[in-house]
Amino acid sequence: MTPPSPAPTTASAPALNPVAWGWTMLGDVLDGPFRALQGHIGANRMAYVFLVPNLLVFGLFSFWPMILNFYIAFTGGQSVLLAERPFVGLSNFRELLDCPSYLDPRTCPVAGFSFWTGLWNTLFFAVVQVPIMIVVALVTAVVLNRDIRARGFWRAVFFYPVMLSPVVIAVIWDWILKRRGILNALLDDGTTAWNSLVGGPGYFGVLVAFGLLIGWPLGSLLARRVRTLPPWLLRLGCAVLAAAGLALLAGRSGLTLADYRPINWLIDTRSGWPMFWVIFVYTWGHLGFYMLILLAGLQAIPKDLYEAAEMDGTSKSRAFWRITLPLLMPTMIVVLVLSLIRAFQVFDEVYVLTGGGPGQATKMIIQHVYESAFIGDAKRYGIAAASSVLVAGLLLILTLGQLAATRKKAGG
Repeated sequence: MTPPSPAPTTASAPALNPVAWGWTMLGDVLDGPFRALQGHIGANRMAYVFLVPNLLVFGLFSFWPMILNFYIAFTGGQSVLLAERPFVGLSNFRELLDCPSYLDPRTCPVAGFSFWTGLWNTLFFAVVQVPIMIVVALVTAVVLNRDIRARGFWRAVFFYPVMLSPVVIAVIWDWILKRRGILNALLDDGTTAWNSLVGGPGYFGVLVAFGLLIGWPLGSLLARRVRTLPPWLLRLGCAVLAAAGLALLAGRSGLTLADYRPINWLIDTRSGWPMFWVIFVYTWGHLGFYMLILLAGLQAIPKDLYEAAEMDGTSKSRAFWRITLPLLMPTMIVVLVLSLIRAFQVFDEVYVLTGGGPGQATKMIIQHVYESAFIGDAKRYGIAAASSVLVAGLLLILTLGQLAATRKKAGG
């Protein structure tokens, strides 16, 4: 006699996550209205419906402040309320532009002096910093695009400063560059160590180490071009020449270094060091962003072109100028425009690092706008807004000129 079969059991349904249940209910509630709206306006126009929330946020925090700033540029007074700000027309712009000589801000009134000083400093900063940024970012991207060891690690190293706050970057470099900072300590210790080494028994070892470090790689590069001499002989000769050059520059004939005096790199205005370090710190902090853009552009170039060029006997330098650079030009234009706009917007690093000093040596145009609106008892919102409108117009002209020039060059 067979035992009775057990009664079938119904598998219990898994418990529904409250969050998932809430989203499901919300989808069911919105399904009917959205289907009705899609039937009314069509499926192609539904994309604009989903863009409306983003456009509202973007308009509230971007377009509306721009319109408000443009209106404030034509008003006067110190009140932040629009109803209490009288309309003054072009008075703020006249005050900024009423200068006997725009090249000499000292001939301008107070507002004009601050505006033109910041504008000329910003123009100098942009003219010097933007080409340096593009060249260094391009070289870094080309190197990190090759198959080198720990490539991912080096990419992260160069991109890491972008993740830091500009204020943090400025504070770190302030610790390094102040009078009792790390840089002065290293230079002082290095000077003392060099003077003791030049007069000591370890000087010959320094010559040998310098010769091998500098001359040996140069000899290896020279060996690729010169086939008539053995490579080891070229390397040894370059190492000997490098060591002899060092001996002539700072040999035991008394050419020791003088005692090092600490320098406050951010205050010494006569040497030009403050602006140099502002450009250096800004480039160091933002290099990784532009490097990443150029790296993406390099990876988009088909490798078949390089393989065909290699089969034709094209050198790597010629392939760079004839293949890489032309195909990378659209990405370079994007980097050029972005870096130029960011250069005109520089404020955080400079304000924390130097405060615009010494004097007005590193005062940028955005600092002028900030100080006019928020520093001091007299809040001149109209002057600040008018200054930002003029800078925006200048940026628009420069950007359109760059785009027109690059398009004309590409078409030609």
